[in-house]
Amino acid sequence: MSPGIVVLALAVLVAVGFGLHRRRVDGRFADGSSTTTTWSSLAAVMPHARLGERATLVQFSSAFCAPCRTTRVVLGDVADRVDGVVHLEVDAEEHLDVVRELDVRRTPTTLILDATGAEITRAAGAPRREQVLAALPTLSQEF
Repeated sequence: MSPGIVVLALAVLVAVGFGLHRRRVDGRFADGSSTTTTWSSLAAVMPHARLGERATLVQFSSAFCAPCRTTRVVLGDVADRVDGVVHLEVDAEEHLDVVRELDVRRTPTTLILDATGAEITRAAGAPRREQVLAALPTLSQEF
């Protein structure tokens, strides 16, 4: 077998593995690891924003991010339909200091904050509505 075929096969194997990994983890919510309130960092760059009475969906987006548009629609729909839930969008390119502080590594990233502003969970990638509602178990029963 020629070395070119081996390199090609290896490249295809790595690409397929990466694609399967991304498919498995995109949009899934993971436990929040913040020990301080995330809201204090966000309030500094969004002084007119308010926390939701029950939960706040914070979306980090960038201008040329196609999945960010889908995420905006999904999170906006959940916020419109579920009482006490607010959707906020943060331009990641404009607020790099907050992006670094909150360890946002890609767009879209969605943070779910509780009523006190503490991070409950986060998802990298575009979550589906069902995933957002499942991350809010007490709210999903009302939807």
